[in-house]
Amino acid sequence: MSATLQKLITPLFKGLPEPPRNKVTVVGVGQVGMACAVSILLRELADELALVDVLEDKLKGEMMDLQHGSLFLKTPTIVADKDYSVTAHSRIVVVTAGVRQQEGESRLNLVQRNVNIFKHIIPQIVRYSPDCIILVVSNPVDVLTYVTWKLSGLPMHRVIGSGTNLDSARFRFLMADKLGIHPSSFNGWILGEHGDTSVPVWSGTNVAGVNLQTLNPSIGTEEDEENWKEAHKMVVDGAYEVIKLKGYTNWAIGLSVADLTESIMRNMNRIHPVSTMVQGMYGIGEEVYLSLPCVLNGGGVCSVVNMTLTQDEVGQLRDSACTLWDIQKDLRTSERAVGGDIFKLCNRAALLVLSIETNILLNSFSHCYYQNKKRTTECGLKM
Repeated sequence: MSATLQKLITPLFKGLPEPPRNKVTVVGVGQVGMACAVSILLRELADELALVDVLEDKLKGEMMDLQHGSLFLKTPTIVADKDYSVTAHSRIVVVTAGVRQQEGESRLNLVQRNVNIFKHIIPQIVRYSPDCIILVVSNPVDVLTYVTWKLSGLPMHRVIGSGTNLDSARFRFLMADKLGIHPSSFNGWILGEHGDTSVPVWSGTNVAGVNLQTLNPSIGTEEDEENWKEAHKMVVDGAYEVIKLKGYTNWAIGLSVADLTESIMRNMNRIHPVSTMVQGMYGIGEEVYLSLPCVLNGGGVCSVVNMTLTQDEVGQLRDSACTLWDIQKDLRTSERAVGGDIFKLCNRAALLVLSIETNILLNSFSHCYYQNKKRTTECGLKM
């Protein structure tokens, strides 16, 4: 075969091949991970796609299946391995790994099981791609994005959660469907937690600049005779309904992640509701990741849009933050009970990655103990 190759092609350059410039890694090749991978491939966003999972047979099968379709794609290299060295030089790493949400299970109930998985994943990502942007998709996405930020040591603008980008897409579809228009022609935002305490911004809903709240001052409230608030309830219940019907959600989140990936890869400065660090915004005093309208470009989250919210909407956003902080506090307690140090990472520079199976240690233990002790102040008192 090499003789035929030598006769066919005359090399003009004998140096090392150029590393990929727009490489995307997807961690986890379950239903969500593969939907993300396929959506990214079809939008022609990557010059190399890497897949990582612990299930070697499934991983190899998914890689081969995609490679066999290479003729119809514009991504020249598709690789896969359970070893994270395959992810080297990634520009964006999409994390979908984790245990699947079960029927009737809230996203927040997933957190403890998935935190333990992230303790092994995140240090390996950073080891091989220290300059990457991490896009967290695994649920509960807001808490796990916070966990990823702590574990990675990366600046907060390079650790992003998919957040309510999908919630807002569902909201725009449902509202547009009621109005008989295309979803792109209805403007509306869902902020806060990706989940049960998400916040619909009724004060900002509009079509062609016409504010719906001016047409119906009661829109989205209990007093609204037209019951528009049902649209938000359908957003919250939508994932549970899909899981009940088909066992999982995948296509909508895959398309949503590809949309976020495009804004980053192409340096578009587009605004998306994604999960970012919100401490100090809207009176939120704790370190939590929540979705706000963020400007995404090649550096990650470059800025946050200061939306004009009503007092009630700000209150709901604070309640959403409080809900997540309460979960994070519970996680810290349970982790300490089993000897984990995940939430003692106040000084991320002291993080030492010993191997893929190591625990995470911190040198300045006593300093972090007192920092955490200070943070046990009730969330409500800081609002």
